[in-house]
Amino acid sequence: QVQLVESGGGLVQPGGSLRLSCEVSGSILPLNIMAWYRQAPGKQRELVASITSEGEKNYADSVKARFTIARDNAKRTSYLQMNSLKPEDTAIYYCNLHTFRDYWGQGTQVTVSS
Repeated sequence: QVQLVESGGGLVQPGGSLRLSCEVSGSILPLNIMAWYRQAPGKQRELVASITSEGEKNYADSVKARFTIARDNAKRTSYLQMNSLKPEDTAIYYCNLHTFRDYWGQGTQVTVSS
């Protein structure tokens, strides 16, 4: 049974930084895509960043140059380093693993406020 658990969310001031982590347990295919999504109140869930098992990365335009996605396959963990945070980054951030199906974490709250 595959489980994804996010951590690292919290309250941060504008301009601050946070690093989110997503730990994966269970049997998964080695070829996969790990991604981070976010959903703010009243908004659609949006893809923030993704990284393939080969290391190819993609970012939403709104977070390019500020966020960095990475993965450690040995630790079965993905990371989202968030720098220069803005109030509009406030959302619940969800870890995603895409293989033959999608697996989701329960989400971690990120609040950017002064």
